[in-house]
Amino acid sequence: MNKPEMFEESGESLTSPKLIVQIFSFLIVFLIIYVLEAVIPSIVSIKPMLEEMESQNMLDGNKIELSQSMVVATMISALPEVMIPSLLSTVFGTITSIIYCRNIEVRPVTSMGVRKQKLIPHYLTGLLTGIVMMTAITLLSVCFGANRISLCSSINAGVIMLYFFGFFVQGMSEEFIFRGYLMTTVGGYHSVWIAVAVNSVAFALAHVFNTGFDVLPCINLILFGIFASFYMICTGDIWGVCGIHSMWNFMQGNFYGISVSGTGDTESVFRTTASTSQAWLSGGEFGIEGSIFTTLVLSAGIFLVFLKIKKDNIKKEL
Repeated sequence: MNKPEMFEESGESLTSPKLIVQIFSFLIVFLIIYVLEAVIPSIVSIKPMLEEMESQNMLDGNKIELSQSMVVATMISALPEVMIPSLLSTVFGTITSIIYCRNIEVRPVTSMGVRKQKLIPHYLTGLLTGIVMMTAITLLSVCFGANRISLCSSINAGVIMLYFFGFFVQGMSEEFIFRGYLMTTVGGYHSVWIAVAVNSVAFALAHVFNTGFDVLPCINLILFGIFASFYMICTGDIWGVCGIHSMWNFMQGNFYGISVSGTGDTESVFRTTASTSQAWLSGGEFGIEGSIFTTLVLSAGIFLVFLKIKKDNIKKEL
Protein backbone atom coordinates (compact mmCIF):
# COMPACT_ATOMS: atom_id res chain seq x y z
CA MET A 1 0.00 0.00 0.00
CA ASN A 2 1.38 3.41 -1.00
CA LYS A 3 2.06 5.92 1.75
CA PRO A 4 -0.51 8.73 1.81
CA GLU A 5 0.60 12.36 1.68
CA MET A 6 -0.21 12.73 5.41
CA PHE A 7 2.41 10.13 6.29
CA GLU A 8 4.99 11.70 4.01
CA GLU A 9 4.50 15.06 5.76
CA SER A 10 4.70 13.43 9.19
CA GLY A 11 7.97 11.77 8.18
CA GLU A 12 9.56 15.21 8.11
CA SER A 13 8.74 15.91 11.78
CA LEU A 14 11.23 16.12 14.66
CA THR A 15 9.88 13.03 16.44
CA SER A 16 12.08 9.99 17.01
CA PRO A 17 11.88 7.40 14.21
CA LYS A 18 11.98 4.57 16.78
CA LEU A 19 8.60 2.90 17.23
CA ILE A 20 9.06 2.24 20.95
CA VAL A 21 9.80 5.93 21.57
CA GLN A 22 6.76 6.97 19.53
CA ILE A 23 4.52 4.64 21.54
CA PHE A 24 5.99 5.80 24.86
CA SER A 25 5.47 9.45 23.88
CA PHE A 26 1.88 8.65 22.94
CA LEU A 27 1.26 7.05 26.34
CA ILE A 28 2.46 10.22 28.08
CA VAL A 29 0.28 12.45 25.87
CA PHE A 30 -2.68 10.10 26.34
CA LEU A 31 -2.28 10.24 30.13
CA ILE A 32 -2.26 14.04 30.01
CA ILE A 33 -5.41 14.00 27.87
CA TYR A 34 -7.06 11.52 30.25
CA VAL A 35 -6.43 13.80 33.24
CA LEU A 36 -7.63 16.92 31.41
CA GLU A 37 -10.80 15.21 30.21
CA ALA A 38 -11.58 13.84 33.68
CA VAL A 39 -11.58 17.15 35.60
CA ILE A 40 -15.05 18.47 34.69
CA PRO A 41 -16.81 15.04 34.78
CA SER A 42 -15.32 14.37 38.22
CA ILE A 43 -16.66 17.66 39.55
CA VAL A 44 -20.20 17.31 38.15
CA SER A 45 -20.52 13.66 39.26
CA ILE A 46 -19.64 14.20 42.95
CA LYS A 47 -23.11 15.34 44.08
CA PRO A 48 -25.20 12.68 42.28
CA MET A 49 -22.68 10.00 43.28
CA LEU A 50 -22.92 10.85 46.96
CA GLU A 51 -26.72 11.06 46.77
CA GLU A 52 -26.97 7.63 45.13
CA MET A 53 -24.54 6.06 47.60
CA GLU A 54 -26.50 7.54 50.50
CA SER A 55 -29.79 6.21 49.10
CA GLN A 56 -28.24 2.73 49.01
CA ASN A 57 -26.85 3.09 52.56
CA MET A 58 -23.30 2.86 51.25
CA LEU A 59 -22.09 5.72 53.46
CA ASP A 60 -23.00 4.13 56.82
CA GLY A 61 -19.55 2.78 57.49
CA ASN A 62 -20.23 -0.56 55.80
CA LYS A 63 -17.59 -2.12 53.59
CA ILE A 64 -18.26 -1.18 49.98
CA GLU A 65 -17.64 -3.88 47.39
CA LEU A 66 -15.85 -2.86 44.21
CA SER A 67 -18.56 -4.36 41.99
CA GLN A 68 -21.23 -2.39 43.85
CA SER A 69 -19.36 0.89 43.49
CA MET A 70 -18.75 0.19 39.78
CA VAL A 71 -22.48 -0.29 39.20
CA VAL A 72 -23.21 3.04 40.88
CA ALA A 73 -20.43 4.80 38.96
CA THR A 74 -21.72 3.46 35.63
CA MET A 75 -25.26 4.55 36.45
CA ILE A 76 -24.17 8.06 37.47
CA SER A 77 -21.93 8.47 34.42
CA ALA A 78 -24.95 7.79 32.19
CA LEU A 79 -26.97 10.67 33.66
CA PRO A 80 -27.36 13.53 31.14
CA GLU A 81 -26.02 16.10 33.63
CA VAL A 82 -22.83 14.03 33.90
CA MET A 83 -22.44 12.41 30.50
CA ILE A 84 -22.99 15.50 28.36
CA PRO A 85 -20.25 17.51 30.15
CA SER A 86 -18.06 14.39 29.89
CA LEU A 87 -18.55 14.26 26.12
CA LEU A 88 -17.87 17.97 25.74
CA SER A 89 -14.72 17.67 27.89
CA THR A 90 -13.17 15.42 25.25
CA VAL A 91 -12.39 18.60 23.30
CA PHE A 92 -9.16 18.58 25.32
CA GLY A 93 -8.14 15.48 23.38
CA THR A 94 -8.39 17.29 20.06
CA ILE A 95 -6.65 20.41 21.37
CA THR A 96 -3.82 18.52 23.10
CA SER A 97 -3.17 16.31 20.06
CA ILE A 98 -2.88 19.33 17.77
CA ILE A 99 -0.65 21.24 20.20
CA TYR A 100 1.65 18.22 20.59
CA CYS A 101 2.00 17.56 16.87
CA ARG A 102 2.48 21.22 16.00
CA ASN A 103 4.87 22.21 18.81
CA ILE A 104 6.65 19.02 19.91
CA GLU A 105 6.83 16.99 16.71
CA VAL A 106 6.88 20.27 14.75
CA ARG A 107 4.75 19.21 11.81
CA PRO A 108 1.81 20.88 10.02
CA VAL A 109 -1.80 20.08 10.90
CA THR A 110 -2.22 18.88 7.31
CA SER A 111 -0.10 15.88 8.32
CA MET A 112 -2.91 15.04 10.79
CA GLY A 113 -5.47 15.05 8.00
CA VAL A 114 -6.67 18.59 8.68
CA ARG A 115 -7.35 19.87 5.17
CA LYS A 116 -9.82 22.48 3.88
CA GLN A 117 -10.41 20.79 0.54
CA LYS A 118 -13.64 18.73 0.51
CA LEU A 119 -14.09 19.24 4.28
CA ILE A 120 -17.89 19.57 4.15
CA PRO A 121 -18.67 16.79 1.61
CA HIS A 122 -16.30 14.37 3.32
CA TYR A 123 -17.76 15.12 6.76
CA LEU A 124 -21.36 14.78 5.55
CA THR A 125 -20.50 11.52 3.78
CA GLY A 126 -18.95 10.32 7.04
CA LEU A 127 -22.13 11.16 8.95
CA LEU A 128 -24.20 9.20 6.43
CA THR A 129 -21.78 6.27 6.56
CA GLY A 130 -22.04 6.16 10.36
CA ILE A 131 -25.84 6.13 10.15
CA VAL A 132 -25.87 3.31 7.58
CA MET A 133 -23.36 1.14 9.43
CA MET A 134 -24.98 1.38 12.87
CA THR A 135 -28.46 0.91 11.37
CA ALA A 136 -27.27 -2.19 9.53
CA ILE A 137 -25.76 -3.63 12.72
CA THR A 138 -28.88 -2.94 14.78
CA LEU A 139 -31.34 -4.26 12.19
CA LEU A 140 -29.27 -7.40 11.67
CA SER A 141 -29.40 -8.09 15.41
CA VAL A 142 -33.18 -7.64 15.36
CA CYS A 143 -33.70 -9.77 12.24
CA PHE A 144 -31.75 -12.65 13.82
CA GLY A 145 -33.68 -12.35 17.09
CA ALA A 146 -30.77 -11.16 19.24
CA ASN A 147 -32.34 -7.80 20.10
CA ARG A 148 -35.71 -6.10 19.93
CA ILE A 149 -36.52 -2.41 19.38
CA SER A 150 -39.35 -0.35 20.83
CA LEU A 151 -40.21 3.34 20.57
CA CYS A 152 -39.57 5.23 23.81
CA SER A 153 -42.74 6.46 25.53
CA SER A 154 -41.22 9.90 26.16
CA ILE A 155 -38.60 11.51 23.94
CA ASN A 156 -36.65 14.50 25.22
CA ALA A 157 -35.59 16.08 21.92
CA GLY A 158 -33.66 18.90 23.63
CA VAL A 159 -31.45 16.55 25.64
CA ILE A 160 -30.94 14.29 22.62
CA MET A 161 -29.69 17.28 20.60
CA LEU A 162 -27.23 18.09 23.40
CA TYR A 163 -25.97 14.51 23.15
CA PHE A 164 -25.58 14.96 19.39
CA PHE A 165 -23.34 17.97 19.93
CA GLY A 166 -21.47 16.07 22.66
CA PHE A 167 -20.80 13.13 20.35
CA PHE A 168 -19.80 15.58 17.62
CA VAL A 169 -16.97 16.68 19.94
CA GLN A 170 -16.19 13.21 21.33
CA GLY A 171 -16.00 11.38 18.00
CA MET A 172 -13.70 14.02 16.57
CA SER A 173 -11.47 13.90 19.66
CA GLU A 174 -10.84 10.16 19.48
CA GLU A 175 -10.07 10.39 15.78
CA PHE A 176 -7.57 13.20 16.34
CA ILE A 177 -5.88 11.23 19.13
CA PHE A 178 -5.63 7.82 17.47
CA ARG A 179 -5.72 8.50 13.73
CA GLY A 180 -4.71 12.15 13.38
CA TYR A 181 -1.85 11.89 15.89
CA LEU A 182 -0.76 8.30 16.58
CA MET A 183 -1.33 6.73 13.17
CA THR A 184 0.34 9.54 11.22
CA THR A 185 3.27 9.74 13.65
CA VAL A 186 4.00 6.02 13.26
CA GLY A 187 3.22 6.09 9.53
CA GLY A 188 5.76 8.82 8.95
CA TYR A 189 8.65 6.44 9.72
CA HIS A 190 7.16 2.96 9.37
CA SER A 191 4.92 1.08 6.96
CA VAL A 192 1.23 1.82 6.56
CA TRP A 193 0.41 -1.61 7.99
CA ILE A 194 2.35 -0.96 11.20
CA ALA A 195 0.73 2.46 11.57
CA VAL A 196 -2.76 0.98 11.14
CA ALA A 197 -2.06 -1.92 13.51
CA VAL A 198 -0.53 0.21 16.29
CA ASN A 199 -3.29 2.82 16.41
CA SER A 200 -6.07 0.22 16.12
CA VAL A 201 -4.76 -1.86 19.03
CA ALA A 202 -4.17 1.29 21.11
CA PHE A 203 -7.74 2.40 20.37
CA ALA A 204 -9.12 -0.94 21.60
CA LEU A 205 -6.98 -0.98 24.75
CA ALA A 206 -8.19 2.53 25.64
CA HIS A 207 -11.60 0.91 26.32
CA VAL A 208 -10.27 -1.93 28.47
CA PHE A 209 -11.88 -0.65 31.70
CA ASN A 210 -15.33 -0.12 30.14
CA THR A 211 -18.19 -2.24 31.47
CA GLY A 212 -18.59 -5.49 29.55
CA PHE A 213 -15.19 -5.32 27.83
CA ASP A 214 -14.22 -8.81 26.65
CA VAL A 215 -12.61 -10.64 23.74
CA LEU A 216 -15.26 -9.91 21.07
CA PRO A 217 -15.66 -6.23 22.02
CA CYS A 218 -11.87 -5.92 21.86
CA ILE A 219 -11.78 -7.51 18.39
CA ASN A 220 -14.54 -5.20 17.19
CA LEU A 221 -12.79 -2.12 18.52
CA ILE A 222 -9.64 -3.15 16.67
CA LEU A 223 -11.73 -3.67 13.53
CA PHE A 224 -13.25 -0.21 13.95
CA GLY A 225 -9.74 1.21 14.26
CA ILE A 226 -8.66 -0.58 11.07
CA PHE A 227 -11.78 0.59 9.22
CA ALA A 228 -11.30 4.21 10.38
CA SER A 229 -7.61 4.08 9.45
CA PHE A 230 -8.28 2.79 5.93
CA TYR A 231 -11.13 5.27 5.49
CA MET A 232 -8.88 8.18 6.47
CA ILE A 233 -6.15 6.96 4.12
CA CYS A 234 -8.73 6.58 1.35
CA THR A 235 -10.19 10.10 1.71
CA GLY A 236 -6.85 11.76 2.47
CA ASP A 237 -8.20 13.73 5.43
CA ILE A 238 -9.61 13.25 8.92
CA TRP A 239 -13.08 14.72 8.43
CA GLY A 240 -14.82 11.62 7.11
CA VAL A 241 -13.80 9.41 10.03
CA CYS A 242 -14.74 12.17 12.49
CA GLY A 243 -18.24 12.14 11.01
CA ILE A 244 -18.45 8.34 11.06
CA HIS A 245 -17.28 8.08 14.68
CA SER A 246 -19.61 10.79 15.96
CA MET A 247 -22.70 9.46 14.17
CA TRP A 248 -21.81 5.84 15.01
CA ASN A 249 -21.94 6.69 18.73
CA PHE A 250 -24.95 9.02 18.50
CA MET A 251 -27.08 6.57 16.53
CA GLN A 252 -26.09 3.78 18.85
CA GLY A 253 -26.75 5.61 22.10
CA ASN A 254 -29.38 8.26 21.43
CA PHE A 255 -31.32 6.93 18.46
CA TYR A 256 -31.42 3.17 18.99
CA GLY A 257 -30.96 3.35 22.77
CA ILE A 258 -27.95 1.06 23.10
CA SER A 259 -25.14 1.35 25.62
CA VAL A 260 -22.14 2.94 23.86
CA SER A 261 -19.06 0.85 24.70
CA GLY A 262 -20.50 -0.10 28.09
CA THR A 263 -21.29 3.46 29.23
CA GLY A 264 -24.92 2.72 30.14
CA ASP A 265 -28.35 3.73 28.81
CA THR A 266 -29.12 7.34 27.90
CA GLU A 267 -31.99 9.43 26.51
CA SER A 268 -32.98 8.04 23.12
CA VAL A 269 -35.68 7.80 20.44
CA PHE A 270 -35.83 4.00 20.54
CA ARG A 271 -34.82 1.47 23.18
CA THR A 272 -33.02 -1.69 22.07
CA THR A 273 -33.05 -4.59 24.52
CA ALA A 274 -31.56 -8.06 24.38
CA SER A 275 -33.74 -11.03 23.43
CA THR A 276 -31.01 -13.52 24.24
CA SER A 277 -28.54 -14.12 27.04
CA GLN A 278 -25.79 -14.79 24.49
CA ALA A 279 -23.57 -11.69 24.69
CA TRP A 280 -21.84 -12.50 21.39
CA LEU A 281 -25.21 -11.99 19.69
CA SER A 282 -26.74 -9.08 21.63
CA GLY A 283 -23.50 -7.41 22.68
CA GLY A 284 -24.17 -7.88 26.40
CA GLU A 285 -23.26 -5.10 28.83
CA PHE A 286 -20.80 -3.56 26.40
CA GLY A 287 -23.58 -2.80 23.95
CA ILE A 288 -24.02 -3.87 20.35
CA GLU A 289 -20.35 -3.08 19.62
CA GLY A 290 -19.69 -6.38 21.40
CA SER A 291 -21.82 -8.44 19.01
CA ILE A 292 -20.95 -10.61 16.03
CA PHE A 293 -23.11 -8.37 13.83
CA THR A 294 -20.69 -5.50 14.43
CA THR A 295 -17.86 -7.86 13.43
CA LEU A 296 -19.60 -8.65 10.15
CA VAL A 297 -20.44 -5.05 9.21
CA LEU A 298 -16.99 -3.71 10.09
CA SER A 299 -15.30 -6.56 8.20
CA ALA A 300 -17.40 -5.72 5.12
CA GLY A 301 -16.54 -2.05 5.55
CA ILE A 302 -12.82 -2.78 5.77
CA PHE A 303 -12.97 -4.95 2.65
CA LEU A 304 -14.79 -2.29 0.59
CA VAL A 305 -12.55 0.59 1.66
CA PHE A 306 -9.41 -1.49 1.09
CA LEU A 307 -10.59 -2.30 -2.45
CA LYS A 308 -11.12 1.43 -3.05
CA ILE A 309 -7.57 2.19 -1.83
CA LYS A 310 -6.09 -0.48 -4.12
CA LYS A 311 -8.10 0.86 -7.07
CA ASP A 312 -6.91 4.42 -6.38
CA ASN A 313 -3.29 3.26 -6.07
CA ILE A 314 -3.49 1.51 -9.45
CA LYS A 315 -4.85 4.68 -11.07
CA LYS A 316 -1.95 6.74 -9.66
CA GLU A 317 0.58 4.27 -11.06
CA LEU A 318 -0.87 4.40 -14.59
